[in-house]
Amino acid sequence: MTDADIKICFLAHGAGLPIPRQHSPGAAGVDLIAALEEESPINLNPGQRALIPTGFSIALPIGYEAQIRPRSGLALKHGVTTLNAPGTIDADYRGEVHVLLINLGEIDFTISRGLRIAQMVVAPVSKVNFIKVEELDVTERGTGGFGSTG
Repeated sequence: MTDADIKICFLAHGAGLPIPRQHSPGAAGVDLIAALEEESPINLNPGQRALIPTGFSIALPIGYEAQIRPRSGLALKHGVTTLNAPGTIDADYRGEVHVLLINLGEIDFTISRGLRIAQMVVAPVSKVNFIKVEELDVTERGTGGFGSTG
């Protein structure tokens, strides 16, 4: 496992929330927590989506991204998941980290301050250079798309 030092800056509405951390030696992600005001929970009706603040900004090292992913427990128990998953936070972004949640369940779901709403995985990225060619090499799969491999 590679260590990556990530600077984190809590915003006023994130004061008092814990710093994200990996909860076990084998954990890939860190839990993200809703930084809503105590008196202002958000109720997600079935089919409704909302952008939830985490109360912090980060500075990722160049060569890394942060991926925002669903929490399996919320998805299984309540049908609540993230849209645009995995969402990407680029190394040069300095705004607040938000989580776009949707309720795909059948009943309302309430998001309150301190609720674990998603997970964030920090991963290395490759610098890519596209090289224009007239044709590509042939593979066994070829142009087979969705479902073509069984």
